[in-house]
Amino acid sequence: MADQGRIDGRTQLIGLIATPIGHFLSPVMHNTSFCKLGLNYVYMAFEVANQQIEDVLAGFRALNMRGFNVSMPNKMKISPYLDEVTPAARFVGAVNTVVNENGKLIGYNTDGIGYVRGLKESGVDIQGKKMTLMGAGGAGSAVAIQCAIDGASEIHIFNREDESYLRALKNADIINNEIDVNCKAMVHHIEDTELLRSSIGSSDILTNATGVGMNPLEGQSIIPDSSWLRPELIVSDVVYNPRKTKLLEMAESVGCKAINGLGMMLWQGAKAFELWTCEEMPVDYVKEQMF
Repeated sequence: MADQGRIDGRTQLIGLIATPIGHFLSPVMHNTSFCKLGLNYVYMAFEVANQQIEDVLAGFRALNMRGFNVSMPNKMKISPYLDEVTPAARFVGAVNTVVNENGKLIGYNTDGIGYVRGLKESGVDIQGKKMTLMGAGGAGSAVAIQCAIDGASEIHIFNREDESYLRALKNADIINNEIDVNCKAMVHHIEDTELLRSSIGSSDILTNATGVGMNPLEGQSIIPDSSWLRPELIVSDVVYNPRKTKLLEMAESVGCKAINGLGMMLWQGAKAFELWTCEEMPVDYVKEQMF
């Protein structure tokens, strides 16, 4: 519960592990919801990097925390330290929500569901759309898999040639060969600017699923200028703080529909809230209070 005066000896702790962490809205969103519904929980944020995960989870187990969220850079590193990972999270290769079920830590991924629901709330249906997706980390992987499941026709995944590039290849293999969808996925080097620009030019949706645009990369964009964009293109960003990244500013300047990451944040959080509390998040109330 967010109201300090109502915290007592029965209050259950829920949290978030990420770094950097100061920009996250999840603590406000969940504590607002706990107070509105009169639930005896409190949500706190913890600065945690990859090398600290094992020790932190040992502490969480000892504290008998009800659960926690996982964000960058930990989403793709936490699975080995959990007792169980759901099939959806295994497909994605990343966990963003953990539930403590009587001492058993179970990993889920609600990011993809949140992203697609956020698009729908903005009037965009992924069905039949060609998509250019920049990034194949935890969020990007979830977006790719869920968009394929929900009916995208083509997904062109662009990523740097790092460990996430291997994840991008795995995501494409899952979409093309392991799940029963009518979607074709292809992987490209993001450094190939001519191919990236060409893909954007023939896509219905451009999505930034990297951290470019948020702290410490605020004010930056993978796309160099607005000439890469056209008015009928839908441009979305998983970043929600700042609410208008440089990419979205460029999109608006040429008349594109621009969608920030607030919808994804809200709806992935709503699903996590339900997993922890077995209650529905008061989404409309949260929107009134936060947005």
